[in-house]
Amino acid sequence: MSVLESELSKAIGDEAEQACLPEHCYYCFDTLFCALTSEKPVSPKFPDGKYPLFVTWNTRPSRPGRSPRLRGCIGTFEPQSLHDGLADYALISAFRDSRFKKIEEWELESLECRVSLLTDFEDAENYLDWTVGVHGIHISFPHPSLIPVSPSPSSAPSPLSSGSSVATRSVLKHSFSATYLPEVAEEQGWDKIEAIDSAIRKAGWSGRISEDLRRAVKVRRYQSSICAVTWEEYSRWRTANGASM
Repeated sequence: MSVLESELSKAIGDEAEQACLPEHCYYCFDTLFCALTSEKPVSPKFPDGKYPLFVTWNTRPSRPGRSPRLRGCIGTFEPQSLHDGLADYALISAFRDSRFKKIEEWELESLECRVSLLTDFEDAENYLDWTVGVHGIHISFPHPSLIPVSPSPSSAPSPLSSGSSVATRSVLKHSFSATYLPEVAEEQGWDKIEAIDSAIRKAGWSGRISEDLRRAVKVRRYQSSICAVTWEEYSRWRTANGASM
């Protein structure tokens, strides 16, 4: 186990009783609101535990029945103190997600904030060893040119076989990685293979996705405690705390 993994396990063990709270989302909203308006922030009152975490900004749909639209999402697998980590990633996900333009002040009223505190990290036995709707996945794999090719379909081991393994090189010149939070596969209607294939694409591989490639994927599965709040809920919270809007 690496030093980071040891720290991660200790942090999760020490703080496992603390679920994600609406106050975590209010704090993220407050950080963003004050960064855009120069208003004074409300000091956090929740415990300053340590967690790996993600902050997600969504744009709420203008019509009933439609799903929120992703506006920014960035986080870290390294345990962060909640006071500093949530403040940092509230702004990083709002301003530095390369998939989107920076969030601007006029958008605030259309936003919702979702915070995910990550827990229960485990190494999966193979790329199918996780549950849709329960686990998030962090995948990593070497460049496909470094992956040995199975001799024939008939002799290729099943992903669920106890003897399934892939030879590795001592030095990989290039590798890929990506993650999906636990709610993503279920929200997208993906099965496990569809989620793995999408994560492979997200990691940056644009070539053919073979069964050999899937078997070479190392999966670190995890769970999360999630909370989300709307702008209206945040506004009421900030006013109740005696701060101006």
